[in-house]
Amino acid sequence: MTYSSDFTDAEWENFEPLLLEILPTKKQTRPSNWTKREIFNGILYQLKNGCNWQDLPKDFPPYSTVYWHYKQWRAAGVLEELMSVLLRTCA
Repeated sequence: MTYSSDFTDAEWENFEPLLLEILPTKKQTRPSNWTKREIFNGILYQLKNGCNWQDLPKDFPPYSTVYWHYKQWRAAGVLEELMSVLLRTCA
């Protein structure tokens, strides 16, 4: 199911390289069950709708996974950096 907050294929094609460039490197202990797109769409859904993390629809990754990534990326400054780059690109 798609939501109005989800990235379109074209948007994700432009956004993904930027996200991968900004994300901090970390050692990966095992492959993720979820793509960055699914996780980011979950974050966007929660931010747009203002729902509790636990109330994310079930077609997103588990809320604990989405929230964990949100906290990690926010603490690392990823979200602020993304906004800065996007504002410079669009201006």
